[in-house]
Amino acid sequence: NMLEHFLHIILLIWSLTRKEFKLFLIDDILLAPLKGLIFLGEKINEVIEKETSDEGAVKERLMELQLKFELDEINEEEYDEREDDLLQLLANIREKKQNKQ
Repeated sequence: NMLEHFLHIILLIWSLTRKEFKLFLIDDILLAPLKGLIFLGEKINEVIEKETSDEGAVKERLMELQLKFELDEINEEEYDEREDDLLQLLANIREKKQNKQ
């Protein structure tokens, strides 16, 4: 009787852990697309953060802009507008660096 009771408890624990494992797998499968989107969003945010906080990247974008203007890929008005935005971004980066020091 004691042995049957012990085996019953072991069987109950085993079935519960098996159900939890199945639920865990189902949750993983159902949530995989959402987790993928969250991961992708975080990576995009990292790239944007780097692009907007790295002086070298902004200077590179300024040089690309200058080249596009010289090759007549963009007009002077568009060049001036983008250049102003990039110069403002560069000034913001430098200001943040000074505030950290």
